[in-house]
Amino acid sequence: MLGSAFGAIVKSLVSDIIMPPIGLLLGNVDFTNIFLVLREGTTPGPYPSLEAARQAGAVTVNLGVFINTIVYFLIIAFSIFLVVKGINNMKRKEEAKAEPPKTKTCPYCFMEIPIKATRCPHCTAQLEAAGA
Repeated sequence: MLGSAFGAIVKSLVSDIIMPPIGLLLGNVDFTNIFLVLREGTTPGPYPSLEAARQAGAVTVNLGVFINTIVYFLIIAFSIFLVVKGINNMKRKEEAKAEPPKTKTCPYCFMEIPIKATRCPHCTAQLEAAGA
């Protein structure tokens, strides 16, 4: 149910908010009315809108509706990508918390060394204790 509600919101976002300004920039183009007539209907064309062509029974290729659907799909796919990315980041943080550290920093040369090392392999400094 939540997915269909989100889909309705994104569809409205595309058709009511995103596409009208793009249409204005392209010279007052209404994307829902971009179509090709393959066969005229009972009333001969030209048809002022896709709805008029449908009412006349014309066979059309609806390019504008397809463009709107592509934008709609891209927004949904991007949203799902962000959700999956967020979940993966949360899992990585939990995994990092659960693992005990395997390395430590040498207090003399600041290089990463194994946690159990008693002597630094980089600067050969003697370390105080195995867990320091």
